[in-house]
Amino acid sequence: MTNDPTPLQQMNPLERFSGLAEDYAKYRPSYPAEAIATLLSDLGEPTQLVAADIGAGTGIASRLLAERGVRVWAIEPNGDMQRAAEPHPGITFQSGNAEQTHLPDRSVDLVTCFQSFHWFDHAQCLPEFHRILKPTGRLAVVWNDRDRSDELTQGYSDLICHLSNRHPAEQRLVAQQPLKSSSAFHNLREHIFRYQQALDLTGLIGRAQSVSYLPKDKATQQQLFDGMKELYDRWADQKGFVYLTYRTQVFLTDPK
Repeated sequence: MTNDPTPLQQMNPLERFSGLAEDYAKYRPSYPAEAIATLLSDLGEPTQLVAADIGAGTGIASRLLAERGVRVWAIEPNGDMQRAAEPHPGITFQSGNAEQTHLPDRSVDLVTCFQSFHWFDHAQCLPEFHRILKPTGRLAVVWNDRDRSDELTQGYSDLICHLSNRHPAEQRLVAQQPLKSSSAFHNLREHIFRYQQALDLTGLIGRAQSVSYLPKDKATQQQLFDGMKELYDRWADQKGFVYLTYRTQVFLTDPK
């Protein structure tokens, strides 16, 4: 772990994904259907629900919700990400951030944070989520954590950690604590699902290049390419794919 004590929310989270949107849209993993079903469970008929997807990026998770019939406000501060998003009739992109969504009080049934909660100012965003949620609503925080028990995924993770100088975003356990200690939410529960992402060599390299905290200098990028090529050559199957394995963690909590 790097010794940099700077909180993640002070590491330029609003602009750090600029220039990465194309790789992000193409190569970031999706989420298992069971995870989406779990965070929607017991909320009612999906076509009657409104969700706010916070830090929506290019809308990967927003589309999964919209395909279930949920009307989604995709809250995303980065213009590059919004422009790279594939349009969907059930999704409305809106400029805003976790600390100031610009949505009305008690206007949504579900607030989701897919792969984004660790970048937020938790002291400000949790009261904001509570404000926009209906009393019967739910907050869902979701991460695809790389499963290091899989040898390919371990090798990929080791390379990313090394080239990023063990950036603190590689460790998200600290970001779960605000959910446990929040005075605005209670009844925290966790669900874990297994998920695999099939990638060819271009996809494996693109997946790594979508990481916001990986240096973009030529030397680092060459090391990235060489390392990913080595992993691909070792682990590719007869179809030309390797498979990154994830533990999809779904944290659900309710407004007090």
